[in-house]
Amino acid sequence: MRSRGATLTLLPLAVAALLVAGFVLTPNLRVQNAATPHPTLVVLGAAQYAGKPSPAFQRRLDHALTLYRTGDVEQIVVTGGRRAGDPYTEGGVGTAYLARQGVPAGDLIAEERSRTTVQNLQNARAALSPETPVTLVTDEAHAPRALALARAIGLNANVSASPLSARVSRSYLLREKVALAAYALIGIRL
Repeated sequence: MRSRGATLTLLPLAVAALLVAGFVLTPNLRVQNAATPHPTLVVLGAAQYAGKPSPAFQRRLDHALTLYRTGDVEQIVVTGGRRAGDPYTEGGVGTAYLARQGVPAGDLIAEERSRTTVQNLQNARAALSPETPVTLVTDEAHAPRALALARAIGLNANVSASPLSARVSRSYLLREKVALAAYALIGIRL
């Protein structure tokens, strides 16, 4: 015969398991894209390979280029540092890519020291005039967390997300959900 205490002990675990399963199985959170971008874009870094943007990074850069070509955007900050031993930075690779697509060098800023989303945002903010409103350019899965972090550090920000790859990995989607939940629970951690 099972004691009543054992059932009560298992109840919180069962509730927690249901909450985790519901969180993992729910569709990804989405942030509505801004109808009109601010004059300054901040493209959040993603991987680069030997000086070339990864497919995910190129989608972000191409999205920023499309926004720039509408005429509403005057400046693009591309963020992202380098891994140890890598001669290229994400910010440098991204600005070089956009320059090859016809964006004048004077309209580009490479932020090349950051390794995390919070650092991307803090360093971009430091490179801009105070109170500059920005439109974040990242992918759909990253946008909710990036926007929440930007607002938490005092940026006047909205977002224009690039589409995800048709073959986006489930682990990336899960990682973004968990990171957003962790931010909601514990706040910003560098």
